[in-house]
Amino acid sequence: MRLRYRYRLSPDAVQREALARAFGCARVVFNDGLRARQTAYEAGLPYVSDGELSKRVITEAKQTPERAWLGEVSAVVLQQALADLNAAYRNFFASITGKRKGPKVAAPRFRSKKDNRQAVRFTRNARFSITAGGRLRLPKIGEVPVRWSRSLPSEPSSVTVVKDAAGRYFASFVVETADEPLPRVAAEVGIDLGLTHFAVTSDGRKIDNPRLLRRAAKKLRKAQQALSRKAKGSNNRKKAVVKVARAHARVADARRDFAHKLSAALIRDNQAIYVENLSVRGLARTRLARSVHDAGWSQFTAMLEYKAARYRRTFAKIDRWFPSSKLCSACGTVQDKMPLNVRSWTCACGAAHDRDVNAAINILAAGRADRRNACGDPVRPPLAVARVGEAGSHRGAA
Repeated sequence: MRLRYRYRLSPDAVQREALARAFGCARVVFNDGLRARQTAYEAGLPYVSDGELSKRVITEAKQTPERAWLGEVSAVVLQQALADLNAAYRNFFASITGKRKGPKVAAPRFRSKKDNRQAVRFTRNARFSITAGGRLRLPKIGEVPVRWSRSLPSEPSSVTVVKDAAGRYFASFVVETADEPLPRVAAEVGIDLGLTHFAVTSDGRKIDNPRLLRRAAKKLRKAQQALSRKAKGSNNRKKAVVKVARAHARVADARRDFAHKLSAALIRDNQAIYVENLSVRGLARTRLARSVHDAGWSQFTAMLEYKAARYRRTFAKIDRWFPSSKLCSACGTVQDKMPLNVRSWTCACGAAHDRDVNAAINILAAGRADRRNACGDPVRPPLAVARVGEAGSHRGAA
């Protein structure tokens, strides 16, 4: 399995200047390549191939006075910038032709030096290395101190150096890891995600929603107000922008930490985890948009999915149209209506239900029913059209 391990970097002033130069050169090469293909398209010329594009915007451009400074950074950084452009074009073409599933992908856009995130990537060809003292040696940048929060499981195949909007530097290593199966346990759990409680499990446990963005709203509002009072283009405004970005970064870091800890605990304690396939994009267009984004359901379920694959656990998503809240987990009766303000209800069979716990129990039952058997077929076979000889009643039948 291929995973990313991220660590904080602490470059000095000279290294920050060298990284800024690398960010700028990679951005220029990306934009030059995009402009070359757009110009060829508008002129009715054939699509510029990847090799020809690399020759134009890197090899030949270094020989010109206008782009001679591209030689001040590692050539791998420039090649990886073009690789990102080529991947963006492939995704765009696959999307418009229907070969790529999911939402439509837009055409590549020009990069700006004012973007909140700047990044460059070094592969093994760049010969980056980790020194005996624990520093990251990057070509034409130097040995950058790294805050090692954990050790790398294997030799990294590439490293991406990222500068975020808050001015922090990170190194993201791509490593190949083997599966680490955990001891089997008997417990299985269904999870109902919500806003009042972040998650309710089928065993009755309720995890409170931290509401990190709501709790930081006052500080964010003051920082944003201070930013709005600064004159555009001034140094004070640049400082205020960084303060706002740092406030948002603290919220994002806390949300990521909460999701990591909760997903790790659920994977460790359960052999199978089932959740509902929520339409987060649709919910984000309602009046609950801020609360939906603050919850971070997509991030949490993505962590559950990759951790389940790594530790040999079962993870599945239940159809979003499954009536988990309206279905009685005792007798199977589906209620006609179930408004959101109804948090507990009693079925005609006499069973009293907590809305969220009942939904989690139904999600667990649906996940177990849809689980595939050892032969790879669903335990519950799908509906099939009857054959001609099987349909109808036979003549002479009583």
